[in-house]
Amino acid sequence: MRHTALVASAATLMLALFSGAALAEKVKITDIAGREVEVNVPVQHVILGEGRQIYFTAALDSENPFARVVGWRDDFKKADLDGYNEYLEKFPQMDKLPTFGGMKDGTFDIEQAVTLKPDVIIMNIDAKTATQESGYIEKLAKVGIPLVYVDFREKALENTEPSMRLIGKLYGKEQRAEDFIKFRAAEMARVTDVLAKHPEVAKPLVFMERAGGYSDDCCMSFGSENFGKMVELAGGTNMAKDIIPGTFGTVNPEQIIASNPDQVIVTGANWELYVPGGKWVGLGAGADSAKAREKLAGLMQRPAFTGIKAVKDNNVHAIWHQFYNNPYQFVAVQQIAKWLHPDLFKDLDPDATFRELHERFLPVAYRPGYFVSLNAGL
Repeated sequence: MRHTALVASAATLMLALFSGAALAEKVKITDIAGREVEVNVPVQHVILGEGRQIYFTAALDSENPFARVVGWRDDFKKADLDGYNEYLEKFPQMDKLPTFGGMKDGTFDIEQAVTLKPDVIIMNIDAKTATQESGYIEKLAKVGIPLVYVDFREKALENTEPSMRLIGKLYGKEQRAEDFIKFRAAEMARVTDVLAKHPEVAKPLVFMERAGGYSDDCCMSFGSENFGKMVELAGGTNMAKDIIPGTFGTVNPEQIIASNPDQVIVTGANWELYVPGGKWVGLGAGADSAKAREKLAGLMQRPAFTGIKAVKDNNVHAIWHQFYNNPYQFVAVQQIAKWLHPDLFKDLDPDATFRELHERFLPVAYRPGYFVSLNAGL
């Protein structure tokens, strides 16, 4: 009897091993950089090259977004403290995950990465140059660790869907990724379809200030991509598109005064760990809107803004900075459209859209605090 039980146990173990092997499939995928990479999918152990990549991981691994994460960059807590704390409440184990420095600043510890035995490392495309120059890809390849690039920042509106499909393939969550993409497209169309039917609508001139108050310098902004592209999709004209040749850059105060924008939108987040007590506008999960509005008004006292049309008309707004680096940009497009064309989009509710996104795809409950305006009518 005991011999029979042992044989049965061994057979069960062998079946489990063979089943696991059958589930793993080596495939060739093409990442956002156009590189062909071989990866065993679905991956079980992942290193996130940026902590804020949890935004897309959470949309696919909704029950436990940290189930397959064995390490991540240490930026989430610093760059989005409200979001970090929101996830920490539900997933306290995330605070014990090994953290890394960045490849761009040369502090990524490749030896530490190897010890964690990841099936893949997911990097943002903006780290590509630094990754190549340091030889990280070749070093990782020698120990059998593939690296793939995604992009929600450099050409966010163009690369979000292929990036989500790529991650869906890696995670074995292809249908989940397609469901997200379908939802995203439908919600984006609620803006673009309306604007297409009203080509006569004037496009207000918008100055997007990137991370206003983060430093005393004025003023970081966006070129034709990222928030700059979101402004255009929302029916506005991005003031800096012809000033900044790339995705990110700087506009001097004199240019703002001379351009006299109709609307100003400042990006902000809880950056207390980066700039304690700074003048930045704290936005994010559960943020204090009254305090954010007060700090936004304070930023408009700077010389570049005091006399411009947007400030005189109170058409000054602030939006969660992290929309610039995750697949939720369609929510930002809706909110910007509502600010720029309140009559055209009076029935559009970006808060409700973001709430539905949380209810359908994310593991945490929605907490308002992502938008604020000095215009009481909005």
